[in-house]
Amino acid sequence: MSNLPPVEPPFDTETLEAARKLFAGPIQFLKSAPTLEFLPTASVPEVAFAGRSNVGKSSLLNALTGRNSLARTSNTPGRTQELNFFDVGAPLAFRLVDMPGYGFAKAPKDIVKKWRFLVNDFLRGRQELKRALVLIDARHGIKDVDREILEMLDKAAVSYRMVLTKADKIKASELEEVTERTAIEARKRAAAHPDILVTSSEYGMGIPELRAAVVEAIG
Repeated sequence: MSNLPPVEPPFDTETLEAARKLFAGPIQFLKSAPTLEFLPTASVPEVAFAGRSNVGKSSLLNALTGRNSLARTSNTPGRTQELNFFDVGAPLAFRLVDMPGYGFAKAPKDIVKKWRFLVNDFLRGRQELKRALVLIDARHGIKDVDREILEMLDKAAVSYRMVLTKADKIKASELEEVTERTAIEARKRAAAHPDILVTSSEYGMGIPELRAAVVEAIG
C-alpha cells in the first residue's frame, strides 16, 4: 500500500463513533426501482451514491456498511440500471440509494437515454434526498462523463460531495495532486461541498470519515 496522506477533512471522535454505531446496526436491501413509479415512499432522509461504471461503487458501499455482499459487484460496466434502496437503522433512520452507473461506452443509446431520464427525474423530484456522493476514480480524476452528473446535480440544486475511490492504487504524490484538482473544481460548482473525501475500500481508508459524512448530511 502507498504511504497515503491523512484523510481530510477530519471529523471529531464523537461524530465518527456515532456513525460507526449507526452503520453497525441493521441494514437491509429494500427494493429496486427501474422507473419512478417504483420508488419507495419518501419518508426518511436519503443519501445517494453516484459514479461512473467500474469506479468501485459497489465495493465502497459494501465497505461502508461492513457487509460483503450488500451491493452486488460486477465486472460488466452498466449492469446496474436501477435505483437500489437500502434501509439503515431500526427504527429506520435513513436510506442509502445506489444510483445506476454512468459512462459505459458500449451501452446502447436507449439504455443511456433511460438512465438520463431516470436519474434526472429522481434528482429533481426527491424532496428527501439530502446529499449525493459522487465517486471519482483517483487514478483518473474528474472526466467529462463525471461532469455530466455534476451538472445535473447543480441544476437540480442537490447538495453533493465528491469522493475519490481506489486511493491505494496510485502514489501518494499523485493522490495529493488529484485531490487538489478535484477540490479546485468542487469550489467552482454551486451545489458541491468544498471538501473531498479520499477512500480505499480495499484497505478501509477513509471509510469511517465517509460514514460520518453520510450522518452529517442527514442532519
